[in-house]
Amino acid sequence: MLKGFKDFILRGNVIELAVAVIIGAAFTAIVTSITDHLIQPLINSFGSPDFGGLGFAITDNPETFLDFGAVITALINFLIVAAVIYFVIVAPLNAVTERTKRRQGVDPEEPAPTAEQLLAEIRDLLAAENGGTTTEKPGSSF
Repeated sequence: MLKGFKDFILRGNVIELAVAVIIGAAFTAIVTSITDHLIQPLINSFGSPDFGGLGFAITDNPETFLDFGAVITALINFLIVAAVIYFVIVAPLNAVTERTKRRQGVDPEEPAPTAEQLLAEIRDLLAAENGGTTTEKPGSSF
């Protein structure tokens, strides 16, 4: 039982996921700081109020306050994280992958064969193995 757990934990994907979560948490702190201390003051300089108090209370109880400002701040954080991840990780990785394919002689524009084309090729190979005899049913295209 412990051997299976050990194999699971030591698998590369689990370790990579753990590292990604830790780095993601640290990156979130950086993005939150950028949003709170750089972007929010820029927005406030145009005369917009601080998003922190944007909302309304359902009752006099402070726990019933619907804080739209926190949602807007979280949305800004998400957009910043998504943009940074795309432009720093995804776009360069796609460019490297395409460049590697070109070096290997793989045409990136070459379409993959359709299922029908693959099935027809398999049929032809099987027919060649069987001496040219096939057992096609009337009305079938294969």
